[in-house]
This record gives sequence, structure tokens and C-alpha cells, in this order.
Amino acid sequence: MQAQRESRVRRKIMSEVKTVGILTSGGDAPGMNAAIRAAVRTARASGMKVKGIRRGYAGLLNNEIIDMDSRMVSEIARIGGTILFTARCKEFETREGQEKGAQILKDSGIDGLIVIGGDGSFRGAQRLSALGINTIGIPGTIDLDINCTDYTIGFDTAVNTAVSAIDKIKDTSASHERCSIIEVMGRNAGYIALWCQMANGADGILIPEREAFDEQDLIDTIMHNRAKGKTHHVIINAEGVGHTNRLARRIEAATGIETRATVLGHIQRGGSPTARDRVVAATMGAYAVDLLHRGETNRVICYREGKYVDMDIDEGLAMEKGIDEYQFLISRLMSVY
Repeated sequence: MQAQRESRVRRKIMSEVKTVGILTSGGDAPGMNAAIRAAVRTARASGMKVKGIRRGYAGLLNNEIIDMDSRMVSEIARIGGTILFTARCKEFETREGQEKGAQILKDSGIDGLIVIGGDGSFRGAQRLSALGINTIGIPGTIDLDINCTDYTIGFDTAVNTAVSAIDKIKDTSASHERCSIIEVMGRNAGYIALWCQMANGADGILIPEREAFDEQDLIDTIMHNRAKGKTHHVIINAEGVGHTNRLARRIEAATGIETRATVLGHIQRGGSPTARDRVVAATMGAYAVDLLHRGETNRVICYREGKYVDMDIDEGLAMEKGIDEYQFLISRLMSVY
């Protein structure tokens, strides 16, 4: 695979990587196990040893490190979540915690580390790289909120889970001629909400990127569609907007239509990953090992414009990304009955 070369000079640690560590950090995402499997088997095929670090950076600070081999990762690609477990760790945000983690890695013989997670996880990898550990980041989050990549592991599975659940809610909403306000995950990003609105044919969408929404316009759309003969309504509300129950009460009061609130919650993080998430994860997992084998460090793997590339983590974290304006426009046009 030919990686896109960046204009800036790459930082390298000249020592040969003999032992690769793998950890998953932050929120779990379907497909993480497929990335772990690919990384382990690629590393073993390259003659490297592999160690798994349980419970992310918290587990690293507690020295929860295990040996891994190819047999250990058999049949895990189809399983959601992460076999290495995950956690958030405030201690690792401190300089002392980072130095402790780097020393534990060195004492364990780990000279190359693959971090699967989101932007917070990559900041940890960035610090470890500065402390002498070769680090590679793999974007794993259902939220699609890592700015340097067009795709993150877990997004497709999460969207399909949400779309399926919303379809079921629409069935009962239609039977009772209700309005349903459905909250989907996404943290401070509206990608899941936008895709669900377009896929499910909802009457409206609320996303953090358009926080200054006109509630009256939303009510007018519901009433317009009801006047045209539509007997049930669905509004998709992103987690970053929130206040779903209060919004449902206000819409019911303004329209006179029985309105129910549903928060889909963590069901979106679970389940067997889709084929797309498995393939993307496997490709990124193998790519991460290839980068370590070449002596690269402080890199993040991205999927951009249909290609797998890598870039400096510092550069990746500094990038900005927004909602696709054309898709948002289409979603608005499609909401009118």
C-alpha cells in the first residue's frame, strides 16, 4: 500500500521495533476487535512479538499487559466491543502519568504502540511518542468526529443499528399517529443523526453543528406535513443537542399531537460489526504494523478521499471538519411531505 507522503519531515525513532503493544481507549466501537486481530497477525507474520494492554491507559498504568498470539485473536473480528477492554484515565492526562506509562512500556520491552480510539486517545499517543515510544493511532469511534479522517471504525455499524431501531419506532408511531423525538449518539457531532435522518425519512433533524435551530420552523414542518395527510412524524435529535424529553413536551404542547421521546443510547455501540467496519479495521490494523516496521512514530491512519493514508498526529488533531453541506440541504428538502 502506497501511503500519501506529507510535506513535513516525519519524526522517526531509529531503534528497530521488536515488540508491538496494542490498546483500545475511550468509548468502544464495533470493529475494534477486527483491528486488533489484523495488527496481531501482521506483526507476528513480520517476526514481532505482540503484547495487549487491557483497559486502555488506565490498564497501562496498572501494568495490565498480556502476551498475544495469532490463535488468541481467532474469531474475534465478528464480535463487537473490544477484547482488550477500554477505560478513560484522568491520571494519564498528567505529565507524571505519561512518564509512568512510557517507563512501564519500556520495562515491558514494548517499543511500538498501536492506540485504537478517538482524539483523546491520540493525544495520549502523542505524549508517549515525545517520551521515546513509537506510536501509531487508529481512528475507532462511532461518532465520526476525528477531523483528519473521512471514516472511523464503528460508524457504519452504529448507523445501521440506529436506522433499524428508528424503523421499528416508526412502525409503532404510525399505528398511534404520534410524533417521535429520537435521540441518537454522536457526542458533539451530528453525523449519525444526519445519516439516520436521510435513511429513515424523518421530518426533521437537530444537530450540534446547527445549534441555533428554529423550533417554530420544526413545528411548522410537522403541521404542514400533517395537513398534507401525514399521520405520524419522526424528529432525529443528536446527543450533542440533547434535552429530548423537554423538546417532546414542547412539541406536543404546540401541535396537540401526542409526542414521545426515545433515547437510543448505548445500543448503538454494541453488536456485530458490519462488513465495512471489519474490512476498514483490518486494513488499518495491518497498516499500523507496517508503519511501526518502517520506524514511523506519532502517526495517525486516516481514510481520505477513498484512500488509506497516514499523517502526523499533531497535524491531524489540528485539522477541522464539518457536516457535508449538500447532504444537510438534501435532508432539509426530503423532510417536506
